[in-house]
Parts: sequence; structure tokens; C-alpha cells
Amino acid sequence: MPPAVGTARGPASRPAGATDDRELVRRAQRADQEAFEELVRRHQHRVFAVAGGILRRREDVEDIAQQVFVKAYFSLKRFDQRAAFSTWLYKITVNECWDLLRKKKVRPLLYESDLSEEQARQVITSGEKENPGPDIREKIEARERVERLLEGLDERDRLMLILKEVEGFSIEEIAAVLNLNGNTVKVRLFRARRRVVSQAKKRGDSV
Repeated sequence: MPPAVGTARGPASRPAGATDDRELVRRAQRADQEAFEELVRRHQHRVFAVAGGILRRREDVEDIAQQVFVKAYFSLKRFDQRAAFSTWLYKITVNECWDLLRKKKVRPLLYESDLSEEQARQVITSGEKENPGPDIREKIEARERVERLLEGLDERDRLMLILKEVEGFSIEEIAAVLNLNGNTVKVRLFRARRRVVSQAKKRGDSV
């Protein structure tokens, strides 16, 4: 059975000489449970971040993260190693989120697109603290500003922004995850950033 997925944490550090994803996938395809658990440990932060960029409720994000790894576990034998495991996994994440939204018929929100990965992680975990410090409150306020700024963006454009600006995905990775060509991603990111800046100026916010 697939391992349980924990709550969102920072990205797992990879020690020098650590086994690469391809070897772990090969071992997991041969029913090596420890290899799959290591893949979960390495990638669960980004799965949480991508899902959290699309969905409103933390409970939904946690449920989706669990579903993603369950689906990956049972589909792994069919995974084609010519593709990157991470891209395949994030595609599953995006598709599971869209499916949930279609079922619930709700509009997704993306946030934190103007924060660094470390800042975004602080915002995500700040909800677990009863009295977050002033720097955390500042990040929460920043997230709320970003939510307002992104309200007018197309759902896919919002997702592209969080993948690029928060998670540091390359143009090629975003294109692969969203089934778009690289030029389309570049154009849409440019237009989305321009709209966010324009919206920020109207509101008197900084970006």
C-alpha cells in the first residue's frame, strides 16, 4: 500500500550521493516500498504547493495530495521513464485538482505568486501557530494582497504564475505539466504578470 502523506513541509534535502529519481522509480516499479516512500518524501512539498495554489481549503489540499500519491503508486508500473517523474507527478496533481473543482463547481484561488519559496512555506505553516510573529503576519497580509491581485486572472494563468514564481518551475516543465508549448507559456506568463502589475498599481499595492 502507498505510504501516508504528511502535512506540507519544506522540500526534502537530498544528501550528496543520494539515489536519483530514475533509480528510485525503477526500484519502486519492482515493488520496493522504501524507494516509493523516498519519492514521496522528496516530492510531497511541491505536490502540496501546486495543489495549494489551485484549491481554497487546506483539507482539500491534503486529501488531493494523498490521492495523488495513491494514484502514482498504482500507476507507477505504466510510467514511461523517458519523462521526468516529477513532471508526471505534478500533472497528476493538476488533473486531480481540476477534477475536484469540476465536481464541486467552485472557482480556484492561487496565492503567494510574489513570494519566495521560503516565504511561501512560512505562510503555509503559519496557520499552525497560535501567535505568529510580525514577519509571519506580514507574509499572511502579502498573501491576501496577492489573492486580490490574482482574482482577475484566468485559472491556468494563475497556476502558471505559482509554478514559475513560487516553485521555480522552468518554462519547459510548466509546458509539460499543462500540455502547452513553451512559447504559449512564455506569452501567457508575460501577459499575466502585466495584468498583475496593472492591477497592483490600481490598488496601490506593490509587487
